[in-house]
Amino acid sequence: MSRIVTLASGQFGDMKLEDLCAFASRLGYDGLELATHAHFDVQKALSDDGYIPHIRETLKKYNLRCEAISAHLTGQCVGDLWDERLDNFAPARLAGKPAEIRAWAVAEMKDSARAAKKFGVNVVNGFTGSPIWARWYSYPQTSAKMIDDGFNLIYELWSPIFDVFDECGVKFALEVHPSEIAFDYYTTERLFTRFNFRPTLGLNYDPSHLLWQGVNEVTFARDFAKKIYHVHMKDVKRYRNDRAGILGSFLPFGDTRRAWDFVSVGYGDVDFDGIIRELNAASYEGPLSVEWEDSGMDRETGASESLRYVRRMNFSASASAFDSALSARGANG
Repeated sequence: MSRIVTLASGQFGDMKLEDLCAFASRLGYDGLELATHAHFDVQKALSDDGYIPHIRETLKKYNLRCEAISAHLTGQCVGDLWDERLDNFAPARLAGKPAEIRAWAVAEMKDSARAAKKFGVNVVNGFTGSPIWARWYSYPQTSAKMIDDGFNLIYELWSPIFDVFDECGVKFALEVHPSEIAFDYYTTERLFTRFNFRPTLGLNYDPSHLLWQGVNEVTFARDFAKKIYHVHMKDVKRYRNDRAGILGSFLPFGDTRRAWDFVSVGYGDVDFDGIIRELNAASYEGPLSVEWEDSGMDRETGASESLRYVRRMNFSASASAFDSALSARGANG
């Protein structure tokens, strides 16, 4: 299959780009999905004429490609209602300043599209944030107007950003994820409807966030196939624990008391066979990007094991039906 297998760089932010390239190349990856908070500086890309050539040369040195960048942390700051956690995603000078953080994030997302164009990639992955995530449960009572207002605010904040994406010929691939305005099947459907199925907005399809919520990850891929602009290969495992619930109990990832946890690809419950068949049916030829988030496994082992599994699963569709020879024989008999 021609789909390349890449490694998402965000979880390796402690490594310099060249060290990460050497690591990924040694394991056998085809490329990297570069995170703007770790290995792709948007402002340097736009202001320093030598920056993008340096990134390209470093990738080429290790025979790696980049077909998408990710701006998850920036996007979160666009749509969220501020709390102190957002201070970690924005420049330090803006800490504790909600309006300034949002204004920075809106401008930075626009610049992310411009930087992507200059870099030569046409997909930026990320989050949108959500002003209503805290209201996902209906108590205290959540009115329909509150939800409508939340979706409308996202529309108002992101439409001007998407205008710049369109000017640049770049798509935004939203990762459906808890804490986002679209976090499951019906909220995704509602978001696309609110944007009138604007082509700019699609999906960074990540099945791991669906399965633990009880959403069928294969059905999701089938129904939203035309909107899949990028794919994260990430796995999640559900555990039999009568004391734990899916909300997590404030237990950190890696705690074996959890009811579910992210694991290296191939070690969990995601139906990757079914997903690949849906991607084949949709003629998806973009990257399969391993997003390694396994707190219970050494990351080199996890990245290596994940790559091995994805390579095995990255099969092509058959060029003919298995019984076509029998049909032909009958026709000739």
